[in-house]
Amino acid sequence: MSAALELKQVRKSFGKTAIINGVNLEVRQGERHAIIGPNGAGKSTLFNLISGRFALTSGSISLKGKDITNHAPFEINRRGLSRSFQVTNIFPKLSVYENVRCAVLWSQGHKYSFWRHIGKLASVRERAEKIVREIGLAHRADTLAGLLSYAEQRALEIGVTIAGGADVILLDEPTAGMSHSETEHAVALVRQISEGRTLVIVEHDMGVVFSLADRISVLVYGEVIATGTPPEIRANARVQEAYLGTATHE
Repeated sequence: MSAALELKQVRKSFGKTAIINGVNLEVRQGERHAIIGPNGAGKSTLFNLISGRFALTSGSISLKGKDITNHAPFEINRRGLSRSFQVTNIFPKLSVYENVRCAVLWSQGHKYSFWRHIGKLASVRERAEKIVREIGLAHRADTLAGLLSYAEQRALEIGVTIAGGADVILLDEPTAGMSHSETEHAVALVRQISEGRTLVIVEHDMGVVFSLADRISVLVYGEVIATGTPPEIRANARVQEAYLGTATHE
């Protein structure tokens, strides 16, 4: 199976402080790949490097076989990668539908124009409406995003993330702060939207990780100490000592 995303000896330092220490990681086309690790392991920094928000200190990153090392975020997005954030990142004063439509507009090459009424763009409207239905917010389509519940806002952000048509999706802790029932709904949504796409997910909830991921990589102090299937990771003594065992004691 070909690699959708590949990191080779990726390093990131802030001043003299090394955060990412020579990460090698291969995410296969069409798989759901989770990255886990204790707080401070460098998971969000790694996402910021992949998505172009931070520049690498050294190493390389390729997306579907094409080098994207230190490319601008918009260039990486146009190559087919999109991401969500730990902190919900939506337009609170726009409706659910308008949030999704904004993402669809840019993905279809529509730019700002005084002479074109966006309501008449049938392809944009149809895709936006389809995504709103997929994320389970059709009944809230006209509601301002800032008035949604926390779980609904996270679902909307996932909708915005996939609206651009990217086939490699990065989700940063999509179930953080959710109740058990909200988490179950979010997992079902993530499973649905990742069908036919490549998913990379950072998540602290081990129940979510082991039920969703095809493979898991464990990041500790900026290094990947293990990659494998959920059963392999469960059985890995080094992982148990460095992460899972610690979580159990806590």
